[in-house]
Amino acid sequence: MSSSTTYSVGRRLSAWSVHAFTGSGTVLGLLALLAVIDGNATACLIWLGIALIVDGVDGTLARRAAVRDVLPDFDGSVLDLVIDYLNYVVVPAIFLYRFGLFPDGFGTVLTAFILVTSLYCFCNVHMKSGDNYFVGFPAIWNVVALYLWVLGWPGFVNALVVVVIGALTFTTVKFLHPFRVREFMAINIAVTVVWMASSLILLLVHPELPVIVLVPWLAATAYYVGVCLWRTLRGPA
Repeated sequence: MSSSTTYSVGRRLSAWSVHAFTGSGTVLGLLALLAVIDGNATACLIWLGIALIVDGVDGTLARRAAVRDVLPDFDGSVLDLVIDYLNYVVVPAIFLYRFGLFPDGFGTVLTAFILVTSLYCFCNVHMKSGDNYFVGFPAIWNVVALYLWVLGWPGFVNALVVVVIGALTFTTVKFLHPFRVREFMAINIAVTVVWMASSLILLLVHPELPVIVLVPWLAATAYYVGVCLWRTLRGPA
């Protein structure tokens, strides 16, 4: 559609409201960062979780509002990437450093490793496959931070996990996007809801790990891993 097309005030307001919704992620990132400064790990991860939900649905809203056509001079994709780097990379990296999840003496190096490897992900023009899987680790360090906090592994194990996952950034391993991959979408969303609900409960009762909550959480995790492995082994879309 031509960029010269004139849209109604209502259409333009609708498009700007979607960008404002996306932009709210910066405020959520700020609240998460302030929670880290205050030493409140639970609050930080909850704010990041809300930001994850916002990021998961804003794309659908943007497409419905046709924001690229209505506001061609404002790049929502760049807006999304800037906010994602804050909430998916910077705040989680500082979280891991601040709460002592790295081995003594390796905190700065591992934090820098997260920040630098993630740059490749955000600048990679082939970040998505034709069927909307992420190609390589999609720098979702907020999710990694959640797992390492909840599971409470020793620092050296956490360091190994971070190095291995960070290295996957430069591979062609496929990672599921539950809201964009059309195949099994209904199941993907249902599993994601279970995962989010169980994650919230585990955060609220941390450091306890009640089996009734841990089992569905790990089952959802196993589902994600299984789908990612299946899609990777299947080859090009």
